[in-house]
Amino acid sequence: MNFDFKGNKITATALLALALGVCVVAGREFAGNAEMDAVFPAEGFQKKMLSDYFGGLKGHPMDTPVFVQEGPEPGGSVLILGGTHPNEPSGYVSAALFLENARVARGRLFVIPFANASGFANTLAQEASPNRIRFAVLDGSVRTFRYGSRDTSPVVMWPTPDIYIHKSSGQELAGNESKNLNRAYPGDPEGTPVERLAYGIMELLRGERITLAFDLHEASPEYPVVEAIVAHERSLELAAAATMELIGQGIDMRLEPSPKNLHGLSHREWGDFTETMPILMESANPSQGRLRGRTDEALALSGRDKAYLKAAGLGRLFVPYDENGKPLEQRVARHVTAINVFLETLSLFDEPNGVSVENMPGYGEIVEKGVGAYLRKPNRESNGKPN
Repeated sequence: MNFDFKGNKITATALLALALGVCVVAGREFAGNAEMDAVFPAEGFQKKMLSDYFGGLKGHPMDTPVFVQEGPEPGGSVLILGGTHPNEPSGYVSAALFLENARVARGRLFVIPFANASGFANTLAQEASPNRIRFAVLDGSVRTFRYGSRDTSPVVMWPTPDIYIHKSSGQELAGNESKNLNRAYPGDPEGTPVERLAYGIMELLRGERITLAFDLHEASPEYPVVEAIVAHERSLELAAAATMELIGQGIDMRLEPSPKNLHGLSHREWGDFTETMPILMESANPSQGRLRGRTDEALALSGRDKAYLKAAGLGRLFVPYDENGKPLEQRVARHVTAINVFLETLSLFDEPNGVSVENMPGYGEIVEKGVGAYLRKPNRESNGKPN
């Protein structure tokens, strides 16, 4: 039997070169995932880092930008937190719209668009999620945002324990919840990376004496707490008034009290461990659910899925659902409009701590024109790099 050693050597060399090329491309893409998406703050915003409030995050992958704008008139302080779960895009896109459009007339506005920065660098392969979602800006350019994971990246936190024990309460949860920012509050300055991140956010709330704080989320249409506001007892009266106003405007909204025995979540621990009034909001997103089909960019943007349409016909969903789906512009419009209503209501309930924000689009404008109409085009100075 004859062997073509020369031919085999050439083939092996070619295959090795191909494998190395694939590794280089994959490595560059993986490294690029760690870079935050570009944002282009409106005039008046100043950039800080969360590590300015808790030095234990300095130089760590969990550190994240904090943007603040102070109005000419005194008032309270409001925090908008997006990106707690980086696979829930209406949260961080809504935060980005405030960052790129808001003009603060009274009080101070804090925006953290990418709360769990590590989660944006982590896409769960088993979920078959898209890497990015894209928006056409009015000038024809395209803005992209990472579609990340609910969990902190295993590069930052590994291994995953079998059982996660919430430190301040002793509550036991599934081990993967150890990587979930919204199970880590009030945090621990010497704990895991996600516990330190949670502690840093708590330090901001305390240090800046935040009056009202929003944590923006999405949930599956079959989840009972969806298209809903969850409020701590400290913020429940304010939330009830805002909910009635939203319903009066034709925006269906549930109001849920924060369960006292459910620990680690922002709507509970922010209220228990700081003086802020916490609000968590959930929009309905089929790409979060277990009934969905292909999980691609189209589903994340349109919210249209045949399985959910069938489930709606069977009465299995907690929100209305038809052939129009749950498009991202509608989900973002809900968050933006609800925040605006809360700010108006806050000024009525607590006038000295009122916060007034102008230049934000209304519900109908966002739904009609789309998200891209309210995102800024990349500027030459930034060259598209994160601010």
